[in-house]
Order: sequence, then structure tokens, then C-alpha cells
Amino acid sequence: MFSRFRHIVVEGPIGAGKTSLARKLAAHIDAELVLENADDNPFLPRFYEDRRRYALPVQLFFLVSRVDQVRRLGQGELFSSARVADFMLEKDLLFAQFILDEAEFRLYRQLYEGLKPQTAAPDLVIYLQANPSALMERVRRRGRAYERQINETYLSELSNAYSAFFYHYDASPLLIVNSENLNFADKDADFELLLQRIHDMRGAREFFNLGA
Repeated sequence: MFSRFRHIVVEGPIGAGKTSLARKLAAHIDAELVLENADDNPFLPRFYEDRRRYALPVQLFFLVSRVDQVRRLGQGELFSSARVADFMLEKDLLFAQFILDEAEFRLYRQLYEGLKPQTAAPDLVIYLQANPSALMERVRRRGRAYERQINETYLSELSNAYSAFFYHYDASPLLIVNSENLNFADKDADFELLLQRIHDMRGAREFFNLGA
């Protein structure tokens, strides 16, 4: 089923379920799992308390750590085996533009362009969407202390930024999934529906939306 898609990226705003889905997909196809490990960022708790002050350091830490992850995978061996990741480096520009002021973003972009390694585009990107209230409920449910500062307004603005980014994204086949009525981590039937949807993909941009 996944012979066409050896490198899959699952993306989406916080609370969309990207890491849970990436784990399940990797296990299903016996692929290497590559996670962004956001909890390793020491600036993240402080960022949610004071976004203006810690926006640049939190984003620079993400940039350096993700560039290091991609480089350590090895340029020549990056796609020699199946791989599922819960982040794509290009998304860093989206988040940076969302949280940084204009001068900081100019500086960040210069650093990004200088540091980013040359890599092939993913074979498939799965972009998970959900409305802000659903995202908020999921964030609350997982109960991370530093995420208590997150509110629905922030998630709404972040979701809009993701939508704008993927509206223009054309580097890889893109499957846009409305995850509001789907639970890939706990419901095997939902996961099987997604697997079938991936198998049936023929176009460069397709949609999967399961009604309530």
C-alpha cells in the first residue's frame, strides 16, 4: 500500500493529533519514526507565559534542533528506508512568521536560509485540521502544565496560519484531513479509513472529511 510513499510527514497545529498519527503510521508500515520532541525546548514553557519576550529564542532552538535532526539522518541515506515524521522543516518559517515581529523574522529567515540542508521533498504530507474549540479540548485533555496558557484565540490564529501555508504548498502530494470526528490513536476503524484514503490517492491535493 505504501510503496509510493516512503517518506511521510504528518503536520498540523497543536492539538491536531499529528504525533499520535505519526506513531501509528510508523508502527503500521514498520518505518523509522522521526519526532520533533517539542518538550525538549527549554524556552517553550516560558514562551507560553510571555510570548513576546521568548518568541525568538523558542524559534531559534526549534530551528537548530530540527536542522540537526535532518542532517544526522544523513543526506545520502535520508530516504533509503521508510520514514514517518511529525514535522517538516519548511513549516518553521510559518511558525516563525506567526510569532516573531518583522525585524526578528528577517533575522530568523536569514539564519534559516543559511542553515537548512538540501533534502528531497516528502512523498506525502498529511495535514491534519480541526476547529479551534476541538484543538483546545485536546490540549486541555493531555494536561501539559506549560500549555495551560494557550487559549482558543491563539489556536484560531495558528490554524489560520497553517491553512494559508498549505493553501500554497505544492512540493509534495498533500492529503488534507479534517480530524474533528476521527480518532486515529484509539479507533482502529478510523485508522483503517485513513489507510484506505491514502491508498486511493491519485491527485496532488486531496481531502478526507468524515461527517459527524
